[in-house]
Amino acid sequence: MIGSNLVHGLNAMGIDDVIAVDDLKDGSKYRNLLGAKLSDYFDQSEFYERFAQRDLGRVDVMFHEGACSDTMEHDGRFMLENNYRCSKRLLDACQAQGTRLLYASSAAVYGDSPTFREEPGLERPLNVYGYSKLLFDNVVRRMLPSATSQVAGFRYFNVYGPRERHKGRMASVAFHEFNQYHDQGKVKLFGEYGGYGPGQQLRDFVFVEDVVAVNLWFLESPDKSGIVNVGTGRAQPFNDVAHAVVNACRARKGSGALTLEEQVAQGLIEYVAFPDALVGKYQCHTQADLTQLRATGCDVQFADVATGVRRYVEWLAGEQGG
Repeated sequence: MIGSNLVHGLNAMGIDDVIAVDDLKDGSKYRNLLGAKLSDYFDQSEFYERFAQRDLGRVDVMFHEGACSDTMEHDGRFMLENNYRCSKRLLDACQAQGTRLLYASSAAVYGDSPTFREEPGLERPLNVYGYSKLLFDNVVRRMLPSATSQVAGFRYFNVYGPRERHKGRMASVAFHEFNQYHDQGKVKLFGEYGGYGPGQQLRDFVFVEDVVAVNLWFLESPDKSGIVNVGTGRAQPFNDVAHAVVNACRARKGSGALTLEEQVAQGLIEYVAFPDALVGKYQCHTQADLTQLRATGCDVQFADVATGVRRYVEWLAGEQGG
């Protein structure tokens, strides 16, 4: 998702000497790259070895967004090979060749921490996905003092936006709620859990276009390295997402906006029991501390939920042709 949006963002800057790397066993994912200008494409099973052997010529910058992001995946050996060991091999190859590496980390490294700041004492992941990301971040931390080229890690918070259909159940709540409203005329949210009322659990929801903007800022700032949070710095309840989705969908049909209370009363938002499978493994509150991001000089401004979701709904509706 983020990778394909980055390709389109690079093209918009006039950069089209881009090699795309992916696993297209799910052939439908090709749609994410429709209209993109590429110089080549490699399957991920082939790319890493060829890059390490310097078969691809000079590669200036690597945007490494690939990972298994399924927080319900319990196969730790798979997670560590896919998310950690693969990333470490890529880091070593980039440093050997002088290739800059901009990579995806995750806010999952913080787990149940009450504070989301890039400090080891605050990092306590709740699942092996978060641990795999933290393990690689710690490798980067150790090597940064001797790095020969830029290395920047981005701890993404809850990213939503275009080109995420292929993610299935791991797609954003905004994506699922748009489809629920389209198919059922209502959206569903988790009910009470963790001391939070129905739909009141809080996340830092960040629009993918803003994530791309941060990546491109670092692309143009090759002297900036480190691990930084990428979120809005705001914690908003899931209710805000549902409220924005419903009103954006209604606006497309010419209907007026409703308050959250009116949406709930009319059955447009429905609360369901919190699933047992997520008990003890769920972040009820995330909020990026942007101090280190801003200290780099990055001044990208982040859309709030109402703004970002409205733009996303327009994109989704256009994709569906209505």
